[in-house]
Amino acid sequence: MYSKVIVINSGTMGRGNDELGRTLMGACLRKLWASDSKPDAIIFYNDGVKLLAKGSEVLDALTALADLGVDLLACGTCVKYFDLDDQVLAGRVSNMEEIVGHVMAASSVITI
Repeated sequence: MYSKVIVINSGTMGRGNDELGRTLMGACLRKLWASDSKPDAIIFYNDGVKLLAKGSEVLDALTALADLGVDLLACGTCVKYFDLDDQVLAGRVSNMEEIVGHVMAASSVITI
């Protein structure tokens, strides 16, 4: 199990202007990539799974985080809902049982 988990449930950071929110999400993920401290896992659900898919503007940062050992988990139900089954290019498709297990066992869960 993981001690430090980040949850991303949207392609944007914050509420309000979506263009600004996408810019903020990109900046956040790139700063996390450059940070000395990394989470053990990042869990993506709802609209957030699109960040892991073909066409995402943050695939560079997410692929780099995965290469550094951060486990990227996409909600399988969400991937299917958005018809992204063959388009997830970073991380792996998971399920709600695994996601809930990681969230409940983590000592720190941060939702962005």
